[in-house]
Amino acid sequence: MKRRLMIQAIASAAGASVTATTLLAQAKPKVEAWKAPGCGCCEDWARHLEANGFQVTMHETGNTAARNRLHVPEKLGSCHTAQVGGYALEGHVPAREIRRLLKERPSAVGLAVPGMIIGSPGMDGPAYGGRKDPYDVLLINADGSTRVYQSYNRT
Repeated sequence: MKRRLMIQAIASAAGASVTATTLLAQAKPKVEAWKAPGCGCCEDWARHLEANGFQVTMHETGNTAARNRLHVPEKLGSCHTAQVGGYALEGHVPAREIRRLLKERPSAVGLAVPGMIIGSPGMDGPAYGGRKDPYDVLLINADGSTRVYQSYNRT
C-alpha cells in the first residue's frame, strides 16, 4: 500500500498523465522465455516468477535456439531458456536470485540451474511429495565458465 501511495504521489507531483497502476505494471521486470514443447514444469516456473512480481511471456518452442542466441553453454541446458534485463536465464532459476542479479548487475551472461532439479521452482509441485534435492544456481561468465551464485537445500 505504501508503495502504491508513493508512486501516486510521484506521478502527481511530476504532472504525469499515467496512472499508478501503469507505473506499478512497468515496475515488473519482463521475462521472455522459450520452452521445450509440451513441458509443463516451464509453466509452473513462469507462475512462480509471476507470483514474485515478474511479467512473463512464454513461447511454446525455441529454447535451444534461444540458448544459442543468448550464449548459454549447451552443458547448462534445461527445458526452458529466458531473458530478463539483458541476462540469460537457463532452467528453474528462483525469482530471488533473478532479483539479486538485476540488483547487482554483474558482468555475466546470466544464471543457470542445469537440468530439472526436484524442489526448484516449477519442479516443486505436489507430484514431488515435498522432496527438495540440493542444487546450485550458477553465474555464467562471458567465457562460458561458471561459479556458484547461490546454493539451495544443502545441509
